[in-house]
Amino acid sequence: MSFNKTKEVIEEGDVVILYLNPNNMHPLEVKAKIFSKKGEFVDNVFQTMYGALKVISLVGQRYGSKVELTRGYAYVLQPTPELWTMILPHRTQIIYSPDISLIIHLMELKPGSIIIETGTGSGSLSHSLIRVVRPNGHLYTFDFHEQRVSIASAEFDRHGLSEFVTLKKRDVCLEGFGEELKHKVDAIFLDLPHPWLTIEHATVALKRTGGKLCSFSPCIEQVQRTCANLICKGFVELNTYECLQKEMNVQYRSLPILDFECLKYKHTNEDMTQKNEKRQREQEEKLLTISHAQSLPGHTGFITIATLPP
Repeated sequence: MSFNKTKEVIEEGDVVILYLNPNNMHPLEVKAKIFSKKGEFVDNVFQTMYGALKVISLVGQRYGSKVELTRGYAYVLQPTPELWTMILPHRTQIIYSPDISLIIHLMELKPGSIIIETGTGSGSLSHSLIRVVRPNGHLYTFDFHEQRVSIASAEFDRHGLSEFVTLKKRDVCLEGFGEELKHKVDAIFLDLPHPWLTIEHATVALKRTGGKLCSFSPCIEQVQRTCANLICKGFVELNTYECLQKEMNVQYRSLPILDFECLKYKHTNEDMTQKNEKRQREQEEKLLTISHAQSLPGHTGFITIATLPP
């Protein structure tokens, strides 16, 4: 239940993150027994590259503490939406933290907001949206795939988030968002192959005072069709963003220091010039420098934001 609130000590039933290194983290549910792949009820022992961990032994440990494995150690962390995005089981392509942060900013979300998400998928964005709107807001999320809905619903319940989210199986392009959400929603997020088919349904769900609609699309052709329909339905302030990360390498490097006094005599005496060049090579200083990374993350998707006026 540790997604729900910040805790100091691990309790039975919590979901925790076992941190081995930045590229090796695992979610664990703290309980004594689990079902094996053969369907047998066995002790909950997790195997890692540094040995085994009896998971129930984490009860009573403080979050962030170092835990002993049979051949090494690891750290046990409280889960956050950012960590969950890095380690969740992928049922679909997911949205990552850089895009998530921009989406939340553009939709102007805050505690108490009522949001619709279409395309629940693996639940990466859902966890971040729930954190923003709780304790008084609510997330309504829809997916047309029955198995994904079932798995995501179980995850929300296991993470202690069920009171902040309503998950339904529905094809919103054909059926809309339902009568119960008519003019009750502050913002709508679309992650669909055909987002333009939901624009008319969105105008019915957004509050009469207006609201935000955000669409995530990998292809610019999808963006063009969506924007054309948004304009037809009365949306204004349309903007499309592409969030690209730029990695910078910060390091100390030895660089030569230019001696301007010696350079003044460069053309008067050839021997002096050679001596000056030798002195310049010898005069080096370690400086803090910044350089661009050799390779950068590529395109993820286009984020389109629009406003429905009152």
